[in-house]
This record gives sequence, structure tokens and C-alpha cells, in this order.
Amino acid sequence: MTRQHVAVIDIGKTNAKLALVDLADLSEIAVVTRPNTVLPGPPWPHFDLEGHWQFLLDALSRFHRSHGVDSISITTHGAAAVLLAEDGSLAVPMLDYEHTGPDDVAAEYDALRPDFAETGSPRLGMGLNLGAQLFWQFRTMPGLRDRTHRVVTYPQYWGFRLTGVAATDVTSLGCHTDLWNPATASFSSLVVTLGLRDMLAPARKSADVLGPILPEIAARTGLATDTPVFCGIHDSNASLLPHVLGRDAPFSVVSTGTWVIVMAMGGTASTLDPARDTLINVNALGQPVPSARFMGGREFEMAMAGGRADPTTSDVDHVLESGTMLLPALVSESGPFQGHVARLVPSEPTVGSGQRSAAVAFYLALMTGTCLDLVGHRGPVIVEGPFARNPAYLDMLGAVTGSGIIAAVTATGTSQGTALLASAGNPYRITSDTVIPQPDAARLNAYAKAWKSLLT
Repeated sequence: MTRQHVAVIDIGKTNAKLALVDLADLSEIAVVTRPNTVLPGPPWPHFDLEGHWQFLLDALSRFHRSHGVDSISITTHGAAAVLLAEDGSLAVPMLDYEHTGPDDVAAEYDALRPDFAETGSPRLGMGLNLGAQLFWQFRTMPGLRDRTHRVVTYPQYWGFRLTGVAATDVTSLGCHTDLWNPATASFSSLVVTLGLRDMLAPARKSADVLGPILPEIAARTGLATDTPVFCGIHDSNASLLPHVLGRDAPFSVVSTGTWVIVMAMGGTASTLDPARDTLINVNALGQPVPSARFMGGREFEMAMAGGRADPTTSDVDHVLESGTMLLPALVSESGPFQGHVARLVPSEPTVGSGQRSAAVAFYLALMTGTCLDLVGHRGPVIVEGPFARNPAYLDMLGAVTGSGIIAAVTATGTSQGTALLASAGNPYRITSDTVIPQPDAARLNAYAKAWKSLLT
């Protein structure tokens, strides 16, 4: 079968989406979304998996009736796994990684987890290390270990619902889980330490076909019974994949959303500093990728405080001339400036003003530039996701990196990369880029220098 229309399941931290991508040109034919609302306990804050499931099945049915669906591919946020009982049901609701429960046993977990040198995974708070989630869940919920038959990473949960095949994937395991060794492309020593060797589903490559959809899924959606489902991929790696396949290194990709993830292909970093939220990701080809991150989308929402205004030229001029700056960090538990307390200097712009928007955009660009420096970026910088539509952000990022900035503006920043999992054997190449011009690099660099001086 010639696979032309790929239905992409995309579960981000903020929204759940289904996008239909035409492989001929990677255009998005249709996109529907729903909020990824966190439900309260018991037993802990968790995601509405059943609500997402009904939403996805309904959308698959509509997409197939309107356009035809030839295959299904999956991407989700990281730091997430689902514990399955032997009958395939949930052994327990899926934990929200922002729950602080795992911090209660942090000292005990720290005594067990492998060194950064083995996993490339920094020690993070809450449940951001998947190993810490699992340790805490099994430690605090009586009987859970006995009820759990399989542990699957999050993209593969949806694959399991569609095909009945349990798996994990290398990109999700390589996303600061403590469970993967990027150098050996195998499970880390923690898997044995936590007694997960027979419980953690087999690791598969992202482009592997898990199988065709189950007969009941075909009946519910109208899709053909032989519709293939691809294993799936961590969302920031989905943003990276078109560039891994389509351009020559060196380059860096900045995936923006709730998290800003910076990934350097062919960078110069020989060592990484886990205290500054650098890490080793693993791309869809199984290759280690030096990376850094901060919670940029969340910080944007916090800084804007519900106001929205596109900055005018005069707004930008005022911010540059007055030195109005947001200093890190609004989310101080992660990112390159952990423990720093955010402040606006010399005064706070009005909520909803263009000046506030400009100052926030510059802050986010300077944070991104810091992350790029930490991973030794070289070559052009490709910005994916919502920040690619922010001119002030792009201008500052270009100035502080001295690199060509390419804005990849799409309705769904990860859908094309996820769809490309269905294109095995079909060469993919990026043939042209539009580089953002730099109108006033000198003033932007002076602002950046002043911002950095206030961090010491």
C-alpha cells in the first residue's frame, strides 16, 4: 500500500491533537485538539487517558471519512509511562510528572540511580526522571508491583491500545528517564536495580511497525483492518527527525512548546553539565544527541499573565533603550538557571502591553541562546513550534547566536517528523530554507550583554 495520509496522534503536555499529514509534501490536511487536563486523585494527579481515547477514535473516524487514513503514527511528551495489568487495562492511573510525590523518596532514589556518565540523564525534580516515578509508585502503593504486567512508554501506550502490542521506544527511553544507556543503546543498570527487566516492554525503533489495528478499532473507525501503526517517538525528537533525515550536520533544532528543547547535531560540546539541565537525548536513529532545555512555554504563560499584544517597533525600541529585562527563572526547578529567582528590571511593563511582550520574547531567546551555548551548537538554528511565529524572539536569537535562524512555521510542530516514521525507503531532503534577516544585531547584542552581566 502506498502510504499517503498519516494520522498523527500527538499528546503534548498542554494539548492532545490528531493531525492528518500528507506524506507527499508533509502538509497538514486537518488538525483537531483537546486540552490535556490533569485530573485530581485518587491516587495521584493523572491524565484523562480514556477521554483522549474517545477523542482520538472519533477524530480518526472523521478524518477517514473525509480524507482517508492510510497509517497511524504517534508522538507524546516525555517523562511518562503507563503501567498495564495482565488484561491490558490500567494497573493504576497514569501519573502526571509534575506531581511532587517522587520527591518524598528522593534520597533513597538518588542512592540507586546510575551516574550521569552512564545515562546522560540529569537528576530532575518531581517525576521528571521516569525511574523516579516508578520507584515512588511501587514504593508507596501496596500491591502495585504485583498488579503491573507491563510498563510501556507513553507513545507506545496508544500503540498498544490500537494494536495490542506492548513496546517502548528508544527516543522515549532516552528522554532523561535514567533507564537507558545511550552509549550502548541498551537499558541502563537501573532497570535491573528496580526489578523492571521482565516488566519493561521491549525497546523498539521509532519507525518499527507495531502491527495492524485491532479488528475492533477498524470496526469503530472505519479504517482498513490492515492499517499499520508505527511504534512512535518522543515529541522533541519528532521535531528533530525531518532535519536528521533532510539536512547535513552541523545544525541545531529548537523545539518549542511547554518545554523548549535544544538539540545539537554535530555540535562541539565534549562535556555536559547536568546541573544546568543539559542531557543526552536519543534520536529516532538511535544516535545520542547533546541537548538542553527549559520550560519556555510555561514561562511565557506565567510572564504574560493573561495579556497579549504584538510589540510594535516603538515597543521594541523602548525595551532596548530602557534596558527592560526579565531575568531567570520563572520555573526555577529546571533549565540552565536553577534556583534563580525571576525579576523584571528596572521596572515591570504593564500586563498586556507590547513592551511586556517584547521583554518576554527577548528573555526566552536569551534562555534559548544559553542552552545552545551549553551544547556547543554549530550551524543554522531551526526553530519549531509556536516560538517560530514570534519575530522579537527570532531576532534576538539570531543576534546572540550569530547563526542563521530558520523558522519552521506549522500548525503542529511535531506532526511532520512523526509522519516521516511512515516514509521508510523514501528519501527525504530539505531543499530550501528561509533565513530570518537580522535588522539590528548591534543593539540586540548590547542588550544581551547587559542581561548576562546581571546574572553573575
